[in-house]
Amino acid sequence: MKKKLLVAIPLLSAVIAVAGYQAIFTLPDQPQLSSVSDDGVVLSPQCYVNPRAKVLDKQGSINLLVWNIYKQNRSQWDVELTRLTDEAQLALLQEASMTSELKQWIKREGWFANQVDAFKAFDATAGVLNLTQDTPNLACAFVELEPWLRLPKSALYATYPLSDGDELAVVNIHAVNFTYGTEEYLRQLSRLVDELLEHQGPIIVAGDFNSWSESRLAVMKQALDKLGLHEVTYQEDHRTQFITGLPLDHVFYRGLRLKTAEAPFSDASDHNPILVSFELLPTN
Repeated sequence: MKKKLLVAIPLLSAVIAVAGYQAIFTLPDQPQLSSVSDDGVVLSPQCYVNPRAKVLDKQGSINLLVWNIYKQNRSQWDVELTRLTDEAQLALLQEASMTSELKQWIKREGWFANQVDAFKAFDATAGVLNLTQDTPNLACAFVELEPWLRLPKSALYATYPLSDGDELAVVNIHAVNFTYGTEEYLRQLSRLVDELLEHQGPIIVAGDFNSWSESRLAVMKQALDKLGLHEVTYQEDHRTQFITGLPLDHVFYRGLRLKTAEAPFSDASDHNPILVSFELLPTN
């Protein structure tokens, strides 16, 4: 009887854990995208397309916010997000939870949002989120399953028209974190690099790369070097660091002129935001 009880307890615990996991988290059958605006929420299977999108830049300038907002778990996230996006044309957020509060904020501030629905927790989708004043030409969802947690990390590939007639390709990434080795990390980055290799114009790649080890940094830079990207350097650099002292968040670019970049402190998330200002290169 005692032996049967010893066997039954871990089995029961496993059943409860699986049932609890399934009750909390819902994973879509395929990558999908939510588009949020004044008109409500529209779901797209993997990609959103609008060939009539308006230009992204403002008189040749692109002000960018990159920020992991920690599922809006800290107070005053909305006040801080409003302040940080005040002069932005593009905001790339990671760990965004599409709660009713975030939907209301998007509508109130007049943004158009694309979010990768990586998974749903307590009826709110979670994943990377792009904010712009108008729609992109194209936005596509990518996911990579965390091998330990079995929850997807997400990335969003999008293109935006520019006032000089060119097109900007943007990747917003929340990279795979809990792995032994770098196989899944490299696979996620390589799929996005393959998409960007087809693009001839300017590029921005940014987000939370979870680059907490030297081996991850090496894989990240090796993958992105194929695109001829430059990494942004900061006048004020308070990017969130792992215990190894390595920063987790990065911005890379090509075909743009870097004007200013800073990573100030913020207590509205467990990551500090990144603010970057670009301008278009002069045309010949």
